[in-house]
Amino acid sequence: MNTTGQRAAGLNLTPFRGLRYDSERVGSLAAVTSPPYDVVVRPDGLHHLESADPHNIVRLILPQAATPTARHEQAADTLRHWLAEGILAPDTEPALYVYEQRNGDVLQRGLIGALELSEAADGVVLPHEDVMPHIVEDRADLMRASAANFEPLLLSYRSEGTRIGATAVIERAVERTPLLSTTTEDGFSHRLWAVTDPAELAEVHQDLSHRQALIADGHHRWATYLRLRAEHPRGTPWDHGLVLLVDTARYPLRVRAIHRLLHQLPLADALSAVQDSFRVRPIAGPLSRAMEHLAGAAAESNAFLLTGDGTYHLLDRPDPALLARTVPDDRPCAWQRLDATVLHATLIDHLWNVPDDPAHIAYIHDTAATVAKAERDGGTAVLMHPVREDVVRELAREGVTMPRKSTSFGPKPASGLVLRSMAH
Repeated sequence: MNTTGQRAAGLNLTPFRGLRYDSERVGSLAAVTSPPYDVVVRPDGLHHLESADPHNIVRLILPQAATPTARHEQAADTLRHWLAEGILAPDTEPALYVYEQRNGDVLQRGLIGALELSEAADGVVLPHEDVMPHIVEDRADLMRASAANFEPLLLSYRSEGTRIGATAVIERAVERTPLLSTTTEDGFSHRLWAVTDPAELAEVHQDLSHRQALIADGHHRWATYLRLRAEHPRGTPWDHGLVLLVDTARYPLRVRAIHRLLHQLPLADALSAVQDSFRVRPIAGPLSRAMEHLAGAAAESNAFLLTGDGTYHLLDRPDPALLARTVPDDRPCAWQRLDATVLHATLIDHLWNVPDDPAHIAYIHDTAATVAKAERDGGTAVLMHPVREDVVRELAREGVTMPRKSTSFGPKPASGLVLRSMAH
């Protein structure tokens, strides 16, 4: 989206020497990739990725050790070993990278680069969700130890839809032979091209220099970038952070919900606590059918689907007086009406009295995985309906952040295709 007013500063996406896997040294490029760190379902998904290839990127983004310090040191040691062994190697010259994902009728193309943070931190990049401090601290410790950005966050902007500037550079690049091409087990094909021509780099720079971007995915990594930039003197690699920038006028993103798993709240207790405050109805399965009922109810009021024992229960039509007492009234009406706002302010904080910490709440992107973990662990899965993208953008423009983990934009970039080291 374009900036407003007289401010000329915009996005400055700079080339960098990407670290990439040597395809001759790994089983396959698909086997060393991973979803972003916060999408990996643990422990099942983690173990699956670790066993796919001994050099899977998950060993860097989610290292496993007894203490946080040991985890971060392990990731740094692993990175050093892989560089020494030639598993990962830096490209010979700095580049912006055109990245394409395709699966059926879903097509996404964008530019991966090192985004300058100084201007971007001042209203050029718009967050739309709050963050959890302990996650930012963990990601900062990992980046400090490894001196690397292991995976790009996802930013979106809206052009005028014309094939000029960055769009033209992307369209020309995809006609060339890619640096890499692979298909991951989720059915997505991935291709990557390097843009090194000074004229094309200047074309991108000119186009983006007056644009703003919305953080579509990666709020915690963004907060981490800003923290680490503040810790270092100016003129160092920490002035930049790794991002994928997508023009959603050309390649619209999908918006999905992020679900909640309440580890220590049995389903029966959750239902008992809301009987007098919401309309509660049992819904016949399977899960796909129950989610269709949720979508219908969410079009009329706040709505949630609760499960955990093989049964499904639809909560909707909350008591207006209860909402008036529990939802803060110091933010726009659009924020007050969000399902995530009502979930946390009214249900989690007031009716269920569940502490918002990892011991009590997990945030899971995959619907079936959320249900399976609730059934296995004896907790309650709270399934959500996605927020419309226009609501997200309007709140971001107003400077209002949504409750954390309110949205999941995608498709997300695969981790492991190109990394950024502060030393190269």
